[in-house]
Amino acid sequence: MNITRRTFGTFAAGAAAGLIAATGILRAASKVKLRYGTAFPPTHPGVTRIVEASKAIAARSEGAIDLQVYPGSQLGGESDMFAQVRGGALDLMSTSSVNQTIVPFAAINAVAFAFPTYDHVWKAMDGNLGDFVRKAFFEAGLFVFPKMLDNGYRNITTGSKPILTPADLAGMKIRVPGNQLWVTLFQTLGAAPTPLNFGELYAALQTHIVDGQENPLALIQSSKLYEVQKHVSMTGHIWDGHHIFCNNRRWSAIPAEAQTIIMEELSTAAVNERADIKALNEQARIDIEAAGLTFHTVDKAPFRDVLAKAGFYASWKEKFGAEAWGLLEKDVGTL
Repeated sequence: MNITRRTFGTFAAGAAAGLIAATGILRAASKVKLRYGTAFPPTHPGVTRIVEASKAIAARSEGAIDLQVYPGSQLGGESDMFAQVRGGALDLMSTSSVNQTIVPFAAINAVAFAFPTYDHVWKAMDGNLGDFVRKAFFEAGLFVFPKMLDNGYRNITTGSKPILTPADLAGMKIRVPGNQLWVTLFQTLGAAPTPLNFGELYAALQTHIVDGQENPLALIQSSKLYEVQKHVSMTGHIWDGHHIFCNNRRWSAIPAEAQTIIMEELSTAAVNERADIKALNEQARIDIEAAGLTFHTVDKAPFRDVLAKAGFYASWKEKFGAEAWGLLEKDVGTL
């Protein structure tokens, strides 16, 4: 079965008709019980907005749909939860597409310095590039909701010197997710990337197993990484977001009326979460500075120049494929 952007649109387009009969049909059917797992901490908007959505879903279905949310990796790490969703043991979870390998080009949103602004991000990920990725996941057995959660632009923190130029990264042990795109990015920039699970990061920084790390400001704040770092270099080198995944078989077994309610409320949650992240990042900078960290403005052009001259972009274009790369460049310009 193939899925297209039009197919996703029909879910929303049929909402009004479906909701007319939704309550009665759902009451007559068995209760829909769903578990949603995420690694985001409980106070992160990627959790609070999903919890809000679960309450709206319960209200709209008069209790017929019970969506339980498990934050903070309660159900396992992101790779574990992703495997559980693929196998049908877990109903839904959110994670970055870079945290899995079944659709390799899905990590294309993490190409370094690809998105100058959020306007470029959402044009691509709510548009043709995002649809191209979602279709591929569907064909691999995973339904992906049409709106991504924002995880923010990633910036580098360090415990010693700030990172202002590519030369400052030379030999630095920096924690990265266990993904080849991150590893090759920082290797190309001269650093010594060290893959670690996020749950191990605080202790690794505290004990100097790694010298620095890179994450969005909201996550730096919510995970209190400011307690074990001194500098924030505003590199904004990668934009990252979370897809919301559901096993295809599980999704298709949910009544159409329930699908409509879930789809609408999780889409609303994602859009609201994006606004929350924007506001949270603005406040996070204030709070992190108040905690004693120094912020540094960074000229991104020298970093991108190093990557281009070293063949980073040409290499990843070949790996992701001309079609996906073409959709990316259509929205962000030539890389």
